[in-house]
Amino acid sequence: QVQLVESGGTLVQAGTSLRISCAASGNTFSMYGMGWFRQAPGKEREFVAAVSRGGASTNYADSVKGRFAISRDNAKNTVYLQMNSLKPEDTAVYYCAADLHGAVRALGAAYEYWGQGTQVTVSS
Repeated sequence: QVQLVESGGTLVQAGTSLRISCAASGNTFSMYGMGWFRQAPGKEREFVAAVSRGGASTNYADSVKGRFAISRDNAKNTVYLQMNSLKPEDTAVYYCAADLHGAVRALGAAYEYWGQGTQVTVSS
């Protein structure tokens, strides 16, 4: 059982930056591929970014490419999402997820564990 806890979500102004975090419990964090997904009210959950277990490979949704950066610190059992140039359409609950296979995936079904989410609201 892996516990994932997101933090750092808040209300920000468009054009600003924010970093959110996901802390994982357990002994095998370094073996997981980690992903960020988001869900806006009334919309389906969508992929945002993913990083491989070693941190060498990343994958981004087109909507955030060039603005967001995913990273991880395996020593701290933590994955981060640095969000720059935030837009109102980035407003959503952001979820982190763990893929036990250690790959970088965009499909939510590939992830076995999910956090509860952290709210990011971007005002225009």
